Amino acid sequence: MHEIHETFQGPDLAAGFYWFNEPVEFHIGDGLELVTRPRSDFWQRTHCGFRRDNGHCLLTEVEGDFAATTHVVEAAFRARYDQCGLMVRVDQENWIKTSTELENDSTSRLGSVVTNLGYSDWSSQDISSEIRAMGYRVSRRGQDFLIEASLDGSTWRQLRETHLHRCPDLLEVGIYACSPTGDGFKCRFRELAITETRWV
Repeated sequence: MHEIHETFQGPDLAAGFYWFNEPVEFHIGDGLELVTRPRSDFWQRTHCGFRRDNGHCLLTEVEGDFAATTHVVEAAFRARYDQCGLMVRVDQENWIKTSTELENDSTSRLGSVVTNLGYSDWSSQDISSEIRAMGYRVSRRGQDFLIEASLDGSTWRQLRETHLHRCPDLLEVGIYACSPTGDGFKCRFRELAITETRWV
């Protein structure tokens, strides 16, 4: 596969990258900084019944098995469920996102949402809301995926293993951010790396 190591040094987006729902503003230089739009989200049906597909993704196409890694180095969360992390996408009804979501001043949720055939689930664990930087990695083998997180970029811990029921060989992969209940927030990503899968 063609490996990608994008560090967002600018001045423009690298070839092969494109926005899905461009944010209010973004800057490329010392990483990628963006500001989300109000009431932006990715969720499908489960429990709440609503459907939203208006969060922000910077994506590239990846074929076959891979490991996708990014690091959020700044997340200036302001409202409940503000979030930013990594996205793997087939279409509106089939995708994976992993991130940290703000719950309140003391607690946030580190986890992932897997959406299959138009229904989302959410798996999470509590972490301190003082943690505003995190690494995320998604590794693919066929239709199965390993989702991991890291505080230091070297020690990774498993969040879950999961499966996409509809999963073509070519997927869209990249960073994402959204603010489901708030008026928007700023976050900054250090890089996006696409490499050979590390899931043995």
